[in-house]
Amino acid sequence: MKRIVKALLTAVWFMVLCAPIMGLQIGVDRTVGFNWQRMAALGIGIFFASMLWDWYFKKAQTSSVRLTMPAGVTSALNALKDRRTRRILLGALLAFMLAIPMLPVIGSIYQVSILISALIYVMLALGLNIVVGLAGQLVLGYAAFYAIGAYAYALLYHYFGLGFWVCLPIGGLLAILFGLGLGFPVLRLRGDYLAIVTLGFGEIVRLVLLNWVSVTGGSHGISSVPKPGLLGFDFNMHDGTIYLYYLCLAAVIITIVIISRLKNSRVGLALQALREDEIASEAMGINLTKVKLSAFALGSAWAGFAGVLFTAKTSFVNPASFTFMESAMILSMVVLGGMGSITGVTLGALIIILVPEYLRAFSDYRMLLFGAVMVIMMIFRPQGLITGERRRYRITALENDKEAA
Repeated sequence: MKRIVKALLTAVWFMVLCAPIMGLQIGVDRTVGFNWQRMAALGIGIFFASMLWDWYFKKAQTSSVRLTMPAGVTSALNALKDRRTRRILLGALLAFMLAIPMLPVIGSIYQVSILISALIYVMLALGLNIVVGLAGQLVLGYAAFYAIGAYAYALLYHYFGLGFWVCLPIGGLLAILFGLGLGFPVLRLRGDYLAIVTLGFGEIVRLVLLNWVSVTGGSHGISSVPKPGLLGFDFNMHDGTIYLYYLCLAAVIITIVIISRLKNSRVGLALQALREDEIASEAMGINLTKVKLSAFALGSAWAGFAGVLFTAKTSFVNPASFTFMESAMILSMVVLGGMGSITGVTLGALIIILVPEYLRAFSDYRMLLFGAVMVIMMIFRPQGLITGERRRYRITALENDKEAA
């Protein structure tokens, strides 16, 4: 009986909470109505979901069963840790991505444009993964470096007439300089304090872009930024979109290759040591100043490159595209995919960008479904979809000596 009452109260509370969003309807003639059928369906669904939830947790507590994902899902995610399996899947995925613009149904300009946005966010998530996943430095203002790269292309074209290929390295370089400028004052900060400072930096950049109207255009932004060309040849809208798609795909591949090589290099191992224990890594002779600055510089560089690609895609840029929600969403991609895992972060970015877009058929409930999936992930697999690989060393010399003895 208690379980039924609790589920009923949960359903009523949820209906009251969602009534202004899902219940109220404004007609064409500005009349306000209320959709009782939708709210009743929501209440019934929440009632049975609460009953199932309470039953499952009670069963787990009484039988000492650990809350885990289904065995099939867990085994599939663990199979991605195998290098051979991962290479085969990545090869198949690459072949599919290369063929998408030539496919009849999913190769439309609208679908390709969505995939361009997804690829840009993959670059952003991989860049943030260097700072958060490898170095363990919590950054909440990552959208600031994204904005610096985007405005670098827009302003350089607007005032100096520079093209995409000239602005691409300049945008990355400017983001690196700002990353180093942020890194120096926060060398001694960690945890929540570092997160607050980086959050403030992100808001400072956004407010400067918003209020420096004479240069950035303020809230009106900068428009008519050209799309990238090739050897002086300008594409039409259809061919330009496909060309930009392949350009973003090549950029993502280069990003994955460089970051995977970085992860196993001396710099990458120093970043991972910094993440595990700063005191122990400093005692082992690692220069924390250089390592932290390297993390900020490398992470901000990819945000700058992604910002230039974003401006090339939209041909328009304004401060509304670089709010705190952008930083939070990019951080969610890293956490969902698995901090430190390149494959996981790539998968997490694709899921967060593509799933809400393709759930438009459930436009009234897609954000609820998306939020429910995120909550379930945090309960059953808090380490992310694919956990970051840890290096293991096996000392064979001692084993051979023991066998010889």
